[in-house]
Formats: sequence, structure tokens, C-alpha cells
Amino acid sequence: MASSSSYSNPPCAACKFLRRKCLPGCIFAPYFPPEEPQKFANVHKIFGASNVSKLLNEIQPHQREDAVNSLAYEAEARMKDPVYGCVGAISVLQRQVIRLQKELDATNADLMRYASNTNPNLGYGRSTGFHQTNYGFSPNTTIWNNNPDQAADDDI
Repeated sequence: MASSSSYSNPPCAACKFLRRKCLPGCIFAPYFPPEEPQKFANVHKIFGASNVSKLLNEIQPHQREDAVNSLAYEAEARMKDPVYGCVGAISVLQRQVIRLQKELDATNADLMRYASNTNPNLGYGRSTGFHQTNYGFSPNTTIWNNNPDQAADDDI
């Protein structure tokens, strides 16, 4: 007959994967819960359990969760893209930001052309004796500015 204490705490994903008993002071238990076995499997495959254990023991306890999350993210990225890992994902996102910035610049230019064609008395570039608001874009640029105070110097 098995003792009831063996069923009280299921082993963490790391100990279950490594087929060992999960002791109360297990370094992996707080970061690899039994509900997430693939998280540890990926980290183990890419970095190795011994290296992860050494890393966790060398860093401060308050930094361990972030370290494990970073390792898990990098391991998952390496599983998807063995050559570039998360650098490949970052590169894709950077290209997307550049493409979207160009699209935003073109849209702002179209908006400026539309605004100047529909109301030729806007007075951009001329002193009219009062401060005009251009809602974040300057007639001199086509880049969106989220700080209207910065653009205010160009509109007077």
C-alpha cells in the first residue's frame, strides 16, 4: 500500500521529465510546474538540465523567474528556428516596424495633401498672428509626432 504523502505533491515538470523524485527544495519546482511539461522539455533540449540548474543557483532568487522565462522563450524560438532563434523573430518584427513606419509616413503625407487641398487658407508656414494646432503633424515633415508640444514650434 502506498503512503498518502506520495500523492500530496506531484513532481515538477523537470523532475518528471528527468524521472527523479522531486524533493521539497527542488530548484526547478517553482518555475516548471507539472502542468507545463513542454516548457521544461524545450529548455532541457536546448540548454541542458545541468546548465539550467547551475544558472538558477548562481543568480539571485528574485531574478530566477525572469531567467527561466527568457530561457523558455529562447528555447521555444530555437525549436522553431534552430539557426537564428529569437534573433530571427526580432528581425521579423523590426522589418515589420520599418514597413509600418513607411506606411504611416505615406498616410500622413496623404493627409497633409488632403488637408491643404480642401482648405487652402490653413496658413502653414506663414505667420497668422495666432497659434494653429495641427494635431501632432508638422507641415515640414510627414512623420507622426505623438507630442503636440514638440510640433508647436514648427506651426507658428
